Amino acid sequence: MRAVAARVTRASVVVEGETVGKIDQPGLLVLLGVRVDDTPEQATTMARKLHELRILRDEESCASADAPLLLVSQFTLYGETRKGRRPTWTAAARPETAQPLFDAVVAELRKRGAHVEIGVFGAMMAVESVNDGPFTVLVET
Repeated sequence: MRAVAARVTRASVVVEGETVGKIDQPGLLVLLGVRVDDTPEQATTMARKLHELRILRDEESCASADAPLLLVSQFTLYGETRKGRRPTWTAAARPETAQPLFDAVVAELRKRGAHVEIGVFGAMMAVESVNDGPFTVLVET
C-alpha cells in the first residue's frame, strides 16, 4: 500500500456536486493506493502508521491530537511512468481487490478511535484541501 499524507487545516471531497467527506479542523488528507499484492495485514499496518504519523503541529499525530483523517482512494499512485508518455497501471489492484483493503484501512482506523471521513471509491471526485506547511509525506507498507 502507498499513501500520500498531507497535513491540512481543512479538506473536503465532492462527488456529483455533493460533499461526501469533510474535515474542518487540522488533520490529514490521505490519498491511498492499493497494490496488486497487498494483504489485509498491510491494511492494518497502514492504518496504524497513518494514525500514529507525527507530522501534525508540535510533532503530534492524529492519535495524540485526536485529529481527523480524510481518506480518498487513489489507484493512480501506482501509475508507472518510466517508459513513454502514458502511465501504465499494472501494479494497481483491481477494484474488487482494492476496495475491501481500502475499507479495511478505514475500519481499522475507526477501531483505533480515529475520526475518519472518506470519498466514494471509484468515483470521479473533486478533492479540495488547504495544506498546512505544506507538509506532505509518502507512507508505504
